[in-house]
Amino acid sequence: MTALTHDQIDALATDPMGPVALVLRQKMLPVEGEGGVIFPPTYADIGYSIDTLTDGTKLATIDSVGAQANRIEPLFKTGAADPRLPALVPQIDITYATKGSNESRQVSIFEAGHRLGDAIIRSTELAGQAHDAFETFLSHGDAGPIARLAPTSLVFGVWDSRDTQAKFPRLVQSVIRAEDVSPLTRSAQYTPAIDYSAADTFTKDEKQKAEGNTKSPQAQRGYVHVPAGQTHGGVIARGPITRMVTVNLVALRRLQGGDDADLLRPYILGLTLVAATADLDGFLRAGCLLVPDIDAPASWEAVARTGRRDALALDHETAVAYAESVAGAFGIAAPRSVAFDKKLAKDELKKKA
Repeated sequence: MTALTHDQIDALATDPMGPVALVLRQKMLPVEGEGGVIFPPTYADIGYSIDTLTDGTKLATIDSVGAQANRIEPLFKTGAADPRLPALVPQIDITYATKGSNESRQVSIFEAGHRLGDAIIRSTELAGQAHDAFETFLSHGDAGPIARLAPTSLVFGVWDSRDTQAKFPRLVQSVIRAEDVSPLTRSAQYTPAIDYSAADTFTKDEKQKAEGNTKSPQAQRGYVHVPAGQTHGGVIARGPITRMVTVNLVALRRLQGGDDADLLRPYILGLTLVAATADLDGFLRAGCLLVPDIDAPASWEAVARTGRRDALALDHETAVAYAESVAGAFGIAAPRSVAFDKKLAKDELKKKA
């Protein structure tokens, strides 16, 4: 397979009869190899997210769609995976100060969970501009103002749920799941450095009561033995651990951009392909460090509306080269820094939900 040409990538954004999606299936392995214990994320009330299929197979979420997006989007700020990425998008930083401190801090729009629809944006001078951009999209289907202000909101999806209710689906989504998993448990025992009751810090009776109560001050502060039994101990996957990446070309082609439509779609496609092909740090959390399986090389497929699948020669270098060319044509706003305005935040809190 030869690398995609500029014109072939353009067609993905403009040809209404072109593929409906691009799909990557990438097999992952724990750094320890097959059968290594990995730790999925835990969620309130349920612990690990493990579903049992009708045939009894247990399927575990190792990294959710939202978590993957939160790992990829900041790459456009930091350039950690590729120093060329920050130049592809407008850089917006929000400065703020915490109570009792004169030191100024800042957060990037790429670190805001709800992107352009986040509370931090509505608490700055960008509030009106963001509101108008969402309203333009709702009224005319024109995503141009959103793309000019915060294009990754279109790439990773955005829902202005606290204001206009404008919603746009993710153009790229990635998720990691493990098949045929067996949950494990683990136990631990904290042992204090000395016997603090013998050192006359508290009585033996108080020590005995505290060791049976993990909520006691002595236990919580580490002055007595504290056992921890049958806690989450990770999972072993007997089946494959797979990262699935999907690029939604139908949603991309539906983007309207007014007079800029012919520039908007290729630009957003370029960012989407860059996000989809970026090399990610496989350290997801403590106890979960994954790497690609070099014995099962991943490949992209173009999926037609008929269901036909064709291998696609797509790589990160091709994606970045295309994104750089279309970004130049679209035009990228200069970096800007805005200040958090607590009055705007307080005023919004007074509004009826």
